[in-house]
Amino acid sequence: MSTLGPRFARAVAAKDADAVHRLVTPDVDFRGLTPGRAWEGTGPDDLVEVLFGCWFGDADEITALVDVTAGAPVEDTQRVSYRLALRTPDGAYAAEQQAYYRADGDHIGFLRILCSGFRPAGATAG
Repeated sequence: MSTLGPRFARAVAAKDADAVHRLVTPDVDFRGLTPGRAWEGTGPDDLVEVLFGCWFGDADEITALVDVTAGAPVEDTQRVSYRLALRTPDGAYAAEQQAYYRADGDHIGFLRILCSGFRPAGATAG
């Protein structure tokens, strides 16, 4: 099973743009979906801008990578899910992302991410 997904999750949790750059191909095909918007781009710069310029900004502190689960592949497509604990100026939150990716050698060349959005920490389902 590929280690690319868990390594990507750790890079996101660390807000490590250099690590994200090293993990993806120069022409990575990226699309993402958050509760309010769809995102897309080509290349590591576009991906890093969405991840750390839009989704997890300077004021958003990722305090912990709570869980990482790599799933069995669907043919050539791998899956990783990861949950993050966050602190923002508005308080404590959690977010979970599901990422589907295809490896191109030792790099991610195709990436789709679905995000739960920032959910208030300690909130329970009713």
